[in-house]
Amino acid sequence: MFGKKPPAGAQARIDSLIGVGTCIEGKVRFSGGLRVDGEVRGCVEAVSGASSSTLVVSDQARIEGAVSVAHLVLNGTIVGPVTVTETLEMQPKARIVGDVAYESIEMHQGAVIEGRLVYEKSPQQEPIPPIAD
Repeated sequence: MFGKKPPAGAQARIDSLIGVGTCIEGKVRFSGGLRVDGEVRGCVEAVSGASSSTLVVSDQARIEGAVSVAHLVLNGTIVGPVTVTETLEMQPKARIVGDVAYESIEMHQGAVIEGRLVYEKSPQQEPIPPIAD
């Protein structure tokens, strides 16, 4: 992560933190940037219309519930369906147990997905023209 720029449109700063040893039960809604180092038992979602929302899940963190954000940087565990409307970065210790809907994905060696991957094209993207013979 050192020297890397955040994905285009991603929130560069973290506004909220769920620290190590903290366990939250219930729905978490946020805007801006959220970092999870602890545990969440419930849904985690960005406030609708927050296209620059970024969720960072550290290697010690665990989320049990649905996740819906624009940008996700994952190095921990998510058990539940994941919807990422822009970019998903899975670092080496990342693990998802559930289906994943994404627009753009980057998986490092060691990352695991136990579920279906579903590509969802953003409505503003133009279709790629066919290659002429």
